[in-house]
Amino acid sequence: MSIDILMVIGFCLAAYSIVGNDVPQTLGTFISSNAHRPWWILWIYTSTILSIVLLYGWWVSGVGDASYGRLETIPFPKEGMTWLYVVPPLILLFLTRFGIPVSTTFLVLTIFSPSSLSAMLTKSMLGYAVAFVVAIIIYRFVVKKVTIYFSQTRHHPPPRIWIAIQWVATGFLWSQWLIQDLANIFVYVPRVVPFWFMLFAIVVFITLLGVVFYQRGGAIQNIIDTKTGVQDVRSATIIDFMYALILLVFKEMSNIPMSTTWVFLGLLAGREFAMAMHLNEVNKYRTSRNVSKDAMKLMLGLAVSILLATALPWLYQMIEG
Repeated sequence: MSIDILMVIGFCLAAYSIVGNDVPQTLGTFISSNAHRPWWILWIYTSTILSIVLLYGWWVSGVGDASYGRLETIPFPKEGMTWLYVVPPLILLFLTRFGIPVSTTFLVLTIFSPSSLSAMLTKSMLGYAVAFVVAIIIYRFVVKKVTIYFSQTRHHPPPRIWIAIQWVATGFLWSQWLIQDLANIFVYVPRVVPFWFMLFAIVVFITLLGVVFYQRGGAIQNIIDTKTGVQDVRSATIIDFMYALILLVFKEMSNIPMSTTWVFLGLLAGREFAMAMHLNEVNKYRTSRNVSKDAMKLMLGLAVSILLATALPWLYQMIEG
């Protein structure tokens, strides 16, 4: 199957909207804790990892699959690409502009395969719950004294070893996120991707990453910056390692796509609740309010996804006759 212009448009819109919404969630702690560094250094580092992950996945699949098998249960539309599938990334652009961290997995993939919503939702809810519980256990019992120490010394320059560890943690997390979320973008093209299109995709992704880092994360970054201690490279490193390990576990569990947004916000919510128990600087009321607001935004994204999955096909049939 050849790639036509509507596929390219859908791919570019999905890439633009998903990178703007999801990348700040994944690399938000990296951006916050490295705010003093030139944006292009962070850009070059993450772009290098992106290129390696994309080309490696495309090569080892043997058939040119760029989604790491995440689209096995979501076939390309039999009728081909139509305007019906271009609407979700446009809505995602609108929501991202207002700083709403919706799940791109639900918003984009559901319109391609409404029957997959139940499996994706189950896996994503499990991801949120696991991340929430793990974060509470880790921050309440395992690294409690460490977080107190970080809080007391947050104005001191961090040891250089922590900077090196954080960059390793970010690279690990970034690769795991790409493996999970590439499906949300490559769903717009045939499951066997030509090499020339892979090169085109890499150029598109690198350009969009440059925009994200130049804007220091954009509107979604504001959610990250409200969390306790994320500007501290040591705290950011622990968050990134935990997030990456949880994504790795769920990646090995099954090829069903899941919402990385739900996992990330579950991790931050559990961390905030745990730290509110032993850090005076963390306001318990504000923590509950922020977690509730984040959860409401997730529900908003889910509601929009379900609405699109049910209403858009009906609207398409009515317009197209």
